[in-house]
Amino acid sequence: MKVSLVLCLPRDAETVRVTREVLDASLAALKVSSDIRDDITLALGEACANVIQHADEGDEYEVRVQVMSSRCVVEVVDTGRGFDSALLNQVHADQVATAEHGRGLQIIAALAENLQIESRPLQGAMIRFEKHLQAESLAGASRSGGADSPAAR
Repeated sequence: MKVSLVLCLPRDAETVRVTREVLDASLAALKVSSDIRDDITLALGEACANVIQHADEGDEYEVRVQVMSSRCVVEVVDTGRGFDSALLNQVHADQVATAEHGRGLQIIAALAENLQIESRPLQGAMIRFEKHLQAESLAGASRSGGADSPAAR
């Protein structure tokens, strides 16, 4: 089974909460375990916050999610002018994360796999990450009486 979700959003801080809630509800409906959902929604929140902080005023952004058998792929794409790739590479090379810059990307990298950050000059930027969905975190969790199953509540 493959599930796709696309949200087109204004660059507004309130959209981060709404986006996290929509994705969490969608993953819960697919019986993804709460610990995996927490990792994905926290990483998503950081990616959305990055767009809101760094994209141009008035830009919109898009959240694309695909859930395929054992993998969740999340892309957060803005419509801004992109960013200086050299500066991002320098931050990664130095592993410098201050209160102002870099911590969100480090959080995403710690919670998810295959973090990719792309800048497309005059078209915007994209943050993409994946999260492995363990076999027991999918539909089998409700049959086995897992913590998220109705029987366990």
